[in-house]
Amino acid sequence: MYYFVERMTEDDIEQVQAIERASFSTLWSANTYRHELRSPATSRYVVARASPTPPPPRTDRTASRRGLASLIPMLFGRQTSTHDFPIVGYGGVWLSVDEGHITTIAVAPAYRGRGIGELLLNELIDQALDMHADVLTLEVRVSNIVAQQLYLKYGFRPTGRRLRYYTDNGEDALIMSTEPIRSPAYQEKLRQLRERLFARLREEANEPAPLHNNLQPRIE
Repeated sequence: MYYFVERMTEDDIEQVQAIERASFSTLWSANTYRHELRSPATSRYVVARASPTPPPPRTDRTASRRGLASLIPMLFGRQTSTHDFPIVGYGGVWLSVDEGHITTIAVAPAYRGRGIGELLLNELIDQALDMHADVLTLEVRVSNIVAQQLYLKYGFRPTGRRLRYYTDNGEDALIMSTEPIRSPAYQEKLRQLRERLFARLREEANEPAPLHNNLQPRIE
């Protein structure tokens, strides 16, 4: 199975909300997503799609791409119309002055553990760079060790806590932030991590789709 990432559109909201319902206890409305998507200067959302075969090259290059970011479409292809491919994950990032804030990352339950969350995180880093962010931040549940390990891998470090941040159970949020993401040191780290991720995704391309791939049923 092949996985690739592209910018979210309003047509994607229904599938995104299905994954959201399976992932989080507090949900965003469709109108909230529409508002976010209509503010691309400060808000970017992306989706990951699954395909049994490599998608053909995409001719639409309106999304800005530089350097390392170009590796994803080179490896897995881009396509003008991709709505026939199911959405298996999504993520978003906001810009506040020079700080990119990752608002959400979620993967459909049947597709977890296949590197899709990491692929989404890489695309959000690219989107933050495209919006001229210098650093990245996020909040994650203190109990979500799996997510924390991924963020630590990509240079996020704990910088504080938000007490009782999550309204469903009053759990604290761990605040995590990166070093400057434009620095040569971070860009080299990113290059090395992407090489390993792409090797993993090449292996995933030879694996069948999950048996339970019905997608019905934030970083937290």
